[in-house]
Amino acid sequence: MTMKSQTLRCTVMVICIAALAGCSSAYYGAMEKVGIHKRDLMVSRVEDARDAQEDAKEQFQSALEQFTSVVAVKGGNLEQKYNTLNHAYQESEKKADIVSKRIVKVEDVSEALFAEWEDELDLYANPRLREDSRKKLEQTRRDYNRLIKAMKRAEKKIQPVLVAFRDQVLYLKHNLNAQAISSLKNELVAIEDNVAGLVSEMEASIREAQQFIDALRKDG
Repeated sequence: MTMKSQTLRCTVMVICIAALAGCSSAYYGAMEKVGIHKRDLMVSRVEDARDAQEDAKEQFQSALEQFTSVVAVKGGNLEQKYNTLNHAYQESEKKADIVSKRIVKVEDVSEALFAEWEDELDLYANPRLREDSRKKLEQTRRDYNRLIKAMKRAEKKIQPVLVAFRDQVLYLKHNLNAQAISSLKNELVAIEDNVAGLVSEMEASIREAQQFIDALRKDG
């Protein structure tokens, strides 16, 4: 094994250990040793969060379609209808959880990046370069704050939809009859409004994420 291979192997081990331990600073330090800096990680994590929101948006739209079709069609196997709705709800819950976790990761790396950037302003000998870097830091922070607010607004819209889906699934679970299916129709209008609001906020957040990514890459 060459020295280069040994170094790379050790670095990968450090990254894995740091990740398992949940130690952000050690993880970021290990990543920098292989040329992946906090700025790169921030772009990657914002992309991941954007993609997770896109997946969640599509899942909630699909779930709404399934809920609508189940209550709209008379007759059929009630047990099968329940299983369909329960699966749609569980998949929506999974997608929602991924969105929340990826937003947390974006917040974590952004805090580390901005803290490092702020500290390194004092290292400049050239005042013009220091001031230029400070202005870029402030602009990036403004862009980030706008992004994270959009992500949080979209995330906040998820829970009411999940609650409404869960209520329908639970009601149907304990009332497997045609009357229960009919009763669920009355709740669909409110759910449709909630999903429409969620989709709107998700799309706004996705646009903000793409603009933020484009800005970082342009300045990078």
